[in-house]
Amino acid sequence: MNPLIYLLDDEEGMITALTRLLNAEGFEAMGFTRVEEFLSAYRPEPDSCLVLDIAMPGIDGMELQRRLADHRVLVPIIFLTGHGDIPMSVQAMKAGAVDFLTKPVNAPDLLRAVREGLSRSAEQRDLRQFAERLHRLTPREREVLEHVITGQLNKQIAADLGTGEQNIKIHRSRAMQKLGIASLAELVSAAERLGMVKNHNGTIGH
Repeated sequence: MNPLIYLLDDEEGMITALTRLLNAEGFEAMGFTRVEEFLSAYRPEPDSCLVLDIAMPGIDGMELQRRLADHRVLVPIIFLTGHGDIPMSVQAMKAGAVDFLTKPVNAPDLLRAVREGLSRSAEQRDLRQFAERLHRLTPREREVLEHVITGQLNKQIAADLGTGEQNIKIHRSRAMQKLGIASLAELVSAAERLGMVKNHNGTIGH
């Protein structure tokens, strides 16, 4: 499915202008003038981002950002504002916004932010898939991976777990295959982004 740019602005003229710009660049856009309409239409797939006017009536942009985060809706947000407000922009960026742009928005800046938003969305999708696959591992495969993430060699893991090195190689290979991970570097990177740690009871968790 093609990436989708959600547009949320109470000015229909702005929605029209942004849709034309994005369509001309090959993006698919879906515009809304009310928060409720966006919430009803939003779907976590395909990869997407939200271009959001800060001054929406009722639920403003900052409040919507908070509510989406509270409900673990991780759509990347690009804020648009009619006036520069440095404290507000800092707050939005600290809360995870991709960018905070001032109207009238500069087309290259918006397109750059949209591409960054879609990149983040793709990374989030990959992490969700990794987390889902993690639950498919057997207890022993999870245990072996927990040691692998710390940088231990197969023979060290075998000694810690009281088994043969060949068994460790088999469990490690099967685990990596189930996760769709091709290298140790990719595994460690995904584990770090998920906040995976070794708990006191020896299991992988957050």
